[in-house]
Amino acid sequence: MKNWPLAARTGRMNPSVIREILKVTEQPHIISFAGGLPAPESFPVEAFNTAYATVMREQPYAALQYAASEGYAPLREWVAQSLPWSVSPDQVLITTGSQQALDLVGKVFIDEGSRIAVQTPSYLGALQAFSIYGPTVCSIPNDPDSGEMQLDILEREQLHHAARFLYLLPNFQNPTGQTLSAEMREQLARTCDALELPIIEDNPYGELWFDHPPPLPVSSHFPENSLYIGSLSKVLAPGLRLGFVVAPQAVFPRLLQAKQAADLHSPSLNQRLAAEVLTAPGFMDKHLPRIRQLYKTQCQAMLAALQKYMPESVTWNTPRGGMFLWLRLPQGMDSSALLPQAIANGVAYVPGAAFYSSAPDVRTLRLSFVTSTAEQIDQGIAALAQTVRAAMVPPQAAPAAV
Repeated sequence: MKNWPLAARTGRMNPSVIREILKVTEQPHIISFAGGLPAPESFPVEAFNTAYATVMREQPYAALQYAASEGYAPLREWVAQSLPWSVSPDQVLITTGSQQALDLVGKVFIDEGSRIAVQTPSYLGALQAFSIYGPTVCSIPNDPDSGEMQLDILEREQLHHAARFLYLLPNFQNPTGQTLSAEMREQLARTCDALELPIIEDNPYGELWFDHPPPLPVSSHFPENSLYIGSLSKVLAPGLRLGFVVAPQAVFPRLLQAKQAADLHSPSLNQRLAAEVLTAPGFMDKHLPRIRQLYKTQCQAMLAALQKYMPESVTWNTPRGGMFLWLRLPQGMDSSALLPQAIANGVAYVPGAAFYSSAPDVRTLRLSFVTSTAEQIDQGIAALAQTVRAAMVPPQAAPAAV
């Protein structure tokens, strides 16, 4: 059949910019800072070997059978107990990765043309998940220096054009690596409460802090009007495809129905494996510090390389956790236009424009530091700095004296 009758929404589906870049960077000579993958050496392989043997010995048939759409009860209980505010396991819905949670949010809350507010720049996967449902996106910018949200813009927009929800990543944000302060979180919760604006809080990176944990989630200040999304991809392994959403009872049934229609339930075996690993005595107390130290060391290596090689006109932030660093090129430069030459020089990144729903800052780019060695980071940043210097517009010569 030559002409399939596709739904109009497929016109809003676009390939992931990051995935397209990763295809190019599969060449062995390219050092890639483009991916958002966790470091494979952080995966607890031996713990999963042990868990698999236990699950297949003690509960093989249940692990291989259809299961409840809400999720495996012990895993839901672990999620509820791990959060720093009072959460019932009945509020926890296990999802097939946190990406599915974002899709469920789109299905349940977005009609074509409805407005949503999004912290900007923002996670590309969320923008893609929401865009399929045809919303009008209102960008709420972060202050480029402090990383705090500009609440005056949120208040003004919400008073004139009511949004269905505000989406944000408060901890070690993807793409900027920035973290909202405790004061901003409390102020944001009060503001959204007054505006009757629900919050969708996405927190896949919150456990990846270096020296000090981030402030309490926004949802802890605003639990009845928040959805809290989490992931096991960064603390265990992304191949499990397990995430969760914590929702008030007022909306939990609708999210559950949307999930049932999508995939019935997340993989039973994977849920049981994850629960077995997570509830092993002392496991997380040993496992998480290893990841934090690994990522902190790699982040420090990238910061040192940037300081060593980059021109003074290039700026960047200093993350306190997570996986990403946000860099801004000199005035007049475009990171998308620079990318082909960077790849030719053996290094890749993600242009910042991909993380904006509109009016992008074309000078920005995202660097991931977690899947490269210190030597690769030094070599890659040196190549990137060389690319930037070669592309910098030379200063205009002063007119000759007459």
